Amino acid sequence: MKKILSHSQINNCKSLVISGSKSESNRLLILQQLFPQLHIKNLSDSDDVCAMVNALKSTTEEVVDIHHAGTTMRFLTAYYSLCTNRSLVLTGSKRMQERPIGVLVDALRQLGAEISYKGADGYPPLRIKGHLSEGGRVVLPANISSQYITALLLVGTHFKQGVEIELVGDITSRPYIEMTLSLLNQLGVETFFEGNTIVAKQLEKPLKNSFTVESDWSSASYFYSIIALSPVGTTMRLSSYKENSLQGDSNVAKLYARLGVETTFLEDDCIALQKVEKELSKFSADLIETPDLAQTIAVTCFGLGVECELKGLHTLKIKETDRLVALQNELTKLGAVITVTDESLFINSSQVINSGIAIETYQDHRMAMAFAPLALKTDIVILEAEVVSKSFINFWDCLTELGFNTAEI
Repeated sequence: MKKILSHSQINNCKSLVISGSKSESNRLLILQQLFPQLHIKNLSDSDDVCAMVNALKSTTEEVVDIHHAGTTMRFLTAYYSLCTNRSLVLTGSKRMQERPIGVLVDALRQLGAEISYKGADGYPPLRIKGHLSEGGRVVLPANISSQYITALLLVGTHFKQGVEIELVGDITSRPYIEMTLSLLNQLGVETFFEGNTIVAKQLEKPLKNSFTVESDWSSASYFYSIIALSPVGTTMRLSSYKENSLQGDSNVAKLYARLGVETTFLEDDCIALQKVEKELSKFSADLIETPDLAQTIAVTCFGLGVECELKGLHTLKIKETDRLVALQNELTKLGAVITVTDESLFINSSQVINSGIAIETYQDHRMAMAFAPLALKTDIVILEAEVVSKSFINFWDCLTELGFNTAEI
């Protein structure tokens, strides 16, 4: 499906309800398997979460296919191998089979997991012979995806000895680790995080049986971009968001304040966004703790004609696509002068935006949603537009409600 977005102007003062956080939802679903008395409200309706729900419902299948869902692959690898007695093959899409998982498998093997590779070493599909682990200590590199660490912490709550993780090097995406620990603490798990050592102890009985998932801050970022690219005075309301959020991507509010978007937290768990006057010639940030915001910020800066330098992006190369290369390809087509390395990007300021360009999404939901706000500046075509369902099923409906001129072919 192609989505054509012609030069648009948004309806002011719109109020949108955003689905629950994918990150929180998948963490809670694993915990619900370990502690069945848990009740979850406002669960994300994203493809990744649907993949998790469907996998956990399939109790007898010999092959579990989670398609494109990276978080689901990592969390289930830990759950199936150390918290069940099931033997199965865990697989996914062609792209999923190109995304490395060897570091997590090695860590799980330290705890007694029996996992082998059906194809290339270090990559799915995985053949798992599950058994119940007693837990213990595991050592792994610190500069890996936080999802590997979270997978170990979640299942560690089920182990008699709990789990102790020793990280070697500089830690990446600390906010996502802290989100996991906060959820565990709310549940009643005793945790410890000091220096490069993280501990989660066994939990026998939860202290809390009901969780309401906060709306997804990563999804909110696209509307921050829309406001940033709109005229001064444009406003919007989004719900449901907390000022003291567990989500690392809540930092989008501070980052976009520098791009002219003012955030006000309201009493009804809504946020009000407003475009304010802001003089800015250059934007720079280290996104090592919030790499999922990189595409959105890069496109916003290009649309504003602002020079942009983003660092801390090394994990983008192993996402749904190599996001650094994808950004370089598509922004160049639009007229940007952009340079990327293995962990950074730089965009020269430019007032030229080419019109009618078809944006490849590379089966990456964030590529589609990050580029869509540029319709406020020029006509644009988003290819494989349906890919947004991975994290935000109603994204295009929200844009239509805001007043974007869209057509589907």
